[in-house]
Amino acid sequence: MKLAILDRDGTLNPLGDDFITSAEEWTAVPGALEAIARLNHAGWHVVVATNQPGLGRGLFDVMAINAIHAKMHRQLAAVGGRIDAVFYCPHAPDEDCACRKPAPGLLEQICDRYGVERHDVQIVGSCAVHLQAGAAAGAQQLHLVCTGQSALVDARGAVPEGFPPGTVLHESLKNFVDQLLPAVPVPAPAAAAVHPPGAI
Repeated sequence: MKLAILDRDGTLNPLGDDFITSAEEWTAVPGALEAIARLNHAGWHVVVATNQPGLGRGLFDVMAINAIHAKMHRQLAAVGGRIDAVFYCPHAPDEDCACRKPAPGLLEQICDRYGVERHDVQIVGSCAVHLQAGAAAGAQQLHLVCTGQSALVDARGAVPEGFPPGTVLHESLKNFVDQLLPAVPVPAPAAAAVHPPGAI
């Protein structure tokens, strides 16, 4: 099974000034949903792993986060894509849980649920804690997309401080998919049939 684990905030949707607390506030990064659809069509399963400490702090409730993700699923379906599941840590930073990234618990749950070896999973996100969690879980394919918190990172430069060694940089989720998927040659147009004189 081919599995990519994506972060949410900054990777699939732009970062706001504060927490996204309602479906009305959620919008997709241009091109991100189409990139997921391309992954799906190439046989990849996509799961989201996201820290949502606003739940633990009481800034929004489970119904609100479900509505946000329902909107995300609808918009993704409209472009022919699918996210298999969204795993989230609901805890505030001071709750000392095992699932808040950069702890690996959330990513380990996903790999166990889908029966995938951790070193085979593609970990994709725009923040250090997502990739740190992937490295801690044993993933070897770590990809930073230079959006969200990393919007000022030069995708052609060195791996920024705080990111695991070997992290591969991409301008966007679309660029990650461009590099992951083999180029599909465009079929040559069929030659026009040539009929001898007098043929019908």
